[in-house]
Amino acid sequence: MKVILLGTAAGGGFPQWNCACSQCTSGSPSRTQDSVAFSADGRTWHLLNASPDIRAQILATPALRAGPGPRETPLRTVLLTDAELDHSLGLLMLREATALTVHAPAAALHALTDHFPARAVIGEYHDWTWHPSTETTLDGLVITSFPISDKQPKYARSSAHPGPWVVAYRIHDPATGGTLVYAPCLRTWPPGFDAFTDGASLVLLDGTFYSGSEFTTATDSANPAAQQAMGHVPITTTLPMLTNRPGVARWAYTHLNNTNPVVDPAGAEHAAVVGAGAEVPPDGAEFTL
Repeated sequence: MKVILLGTAAGGGFPQWNCACSQCTSGSPSRTQDSVAFSADGRTWHLLNASPDIRAQILATPALRAGPGPRETPLRTVLLTDAELDHSLGLLMLREATALTVHAPAAALHALTDHFPARAVIGEYHDWTWHPSTETTLDGLVITSFPISDKQPKYARSSAHPGPWVVAYRIHDPATGGTLVYAPCLRTWPPGFDAFTDGASLVLLDGTFYSGSEFTTATDSANPAAQQAMGHVPITTTLPMLTNRPGVARWAYTHLNNTNPVVDPAGAEHAAVVGAGAEVPPDGAEFTL
């Protein structure tokens, strides 16, 4: 199985256009918003989340570019972890695709229908297929989902639809034994997540924030609860836990917020993550599992 990290930043990317915090003005390498491509054979590809940066990400990735026919593309499927705008707006950028299948939690599909009508807009262009996240296979790869939380997007907070609203995905390649786990949105380390990640070749873990007070400190916010409301457990909480889980070959942090000091490859926080045995890969990083 081939895996390409198309983007590794949280919503807004890095640097963020409306932010002049010390991180965004540091000159550290830029990152686009989080999305991943994976393939069993290197010919047909599937996406984990569709970020607002998806057009630029596709054009920057030779394996995903159109061809050989004038309207052929190698993209077949999008797996959404949730209905957050930074994970789903890219669907609108893909609206020219004549055939695409989207898998997402049932609550996310509800939000994209009744609260942010992405499905109706796309339906005016092409008739895609939409499925709630269940165990399935894509080109022989076995896909399972795991409920993470019931955090709803801001635009759908009025929804009474039952969760889960957020899931993680496990992609297993029976041909090679390789396994990818994609979990960019962890409010906590939920019960059962150890078993879900056990035996994985690579776990892409929520790295939105480095510490619990980072957002309020970096943005000089007067609301200390703002970061907690975003629903992302900080690296300082999860990093010590990784050394006690030898069943995973590689841990890597993704979905990095613009305030996160690990975006600086020369910084102490980046060094601490790497020193603990985890990785902070850049946009474009490729893995063979």
